[in-house]
Amino acid sequence: MSLLAIGLNHKTAPIEVRERITFGPDILAGALRGLNELAEVDEVAILSTCNRTEIYCKIQENGHEAICKWLSQFHGIDCDRFAPYLYTHFDTDAVRHLLRVACGLDSLILGEPQILGQVKQAFQSASTAGTIQKLLGKLFQHTFSVAKQIRTDTAIGNSPVSVAFAAVSLARQIFSDLSEQTALLIGAGETIELAARHLHQHGIGRIIVANRTIERAHTLAMQFDGFAIPLTEMTHHLADADIIIASTASPLPVLGKGAVESALKQRKHRPIFMVDIAVPRDIEAEVGDLNDVYLYTVDDLEEVIDENRRSRQEAAAQAEDIVDLNVDEFLAWLRSLDAVELINDYRAQAESVRDEVLKKALQQIHKGKSAEEALNFLAHTLTNKLLHTPSSQLRQASSEGQTELLEAANTLFQLKPIKGRS
Repeated sequence: MSLLAIGLNHKTAPIEVRERITFGPDILAGALRGLNELAEVDEVAILSTCNRTEIYCKIQENGHEAICKWLSQFHGIDCDRFAPYLYTHFDTDAVRHLLRVACGLDSLILGEPQILGQVKQAFQSASTAGTIQKLLGKLFQHTFSVAKQIRTDTAIGNSPVSVAFAAVSLARQIFSDLSEQTALLIGAGETIELAARHLHQHGIGRIIVANRTIERAHTLAMQFDGFAIPLTEMTHHLADADIIIASTASPLPVLGKGAVESALKQRKHRPIFMVDIAVPRDIEAEVGDLNDVYLYTVDDLEEVIDENRRSRQEAAAQAEDIVDLNVDEFLAWLRSLDAVELINDYRAQAESVRDEVLKKALQQIHKGKSAEEALNFLAHTLTNKLLHTPSSQLRQASSEGQTELLEAANTLFQLKPIKGRS
């Protein structure tokens, strides 16, 4: 039996390969059951995100080859097409890999928190499908505990390392409670979408999306309970905006000093926080000279991000130490399973001997022997039978000079030190 983690991710495989080896919610349960039906697979969980697809399983001999073949058949893609991009981790390395993934140490953005939720969802899906038992159940629960410890004991997730995240984090520093604020997002690309998501997660009161293509603005706004406006109507809503984040592909600024001055008068000079992520700039540089305006450019954010990236890297080194300690802890539990099985077998053997001798003692009583005679027979016979095999093995070990076995037996039975040895 081995523990296996097999998969591919953003580091090992291009997107055209990753998108062929994914498991959406509609096919995940069937995939889990299909894998678990393989003779070589005893337990299995699948983690599938936009950046990685990984299979964690307890396997028998040749399980790795069986899974590769199954992947090829399930997705209808030749093994040679994806096999060069696969990584495989067995036993200790598999445990370490899952811990590092869940803690964000293997993510595209170091320390990003979303991956832990995705790992928890993978565990829940496998549990619902009935493909997780004792080994993977213990591994995933241990993983969640370690991830929580790392989030608590290190600063790996405290500092923003994306432009959108940094922008929202600065907004939260200026407006401690975002629930009373209105955000105007100019543009509808990926960075604006990320900013909208972060604002929504932190309880922003209201989101307005302004874009040249109103359909795209409407699609984005709907995701976050906001509303959309065409870019031409943006100035009519400036006075409502406490937070403005701009990221368009315009070659010229879309927001000028005069429009902002007018909005400030309507706001009675309540401050506006602005972030201009675009290159070239979307907001005229002169806007930053106005009182009651806090204007940050992408360069300002990059300084924050660089500093935070260094902070996360320092925290990551601490996290790696925690991972190593907890890999050892899980492996100690895994090794203890062998002892549990051995103890159960030994107990079963002893109980079988007990039942056999007890039956004979009871037969003697039924034949007229006294209880005292039967008890003496029981004690003497049971002692001899329980000690016969260990005594025989110890005598043989002594005659063959197996001192390590003799010392192990001495420790196991907590006897006196062996003569002639200190």
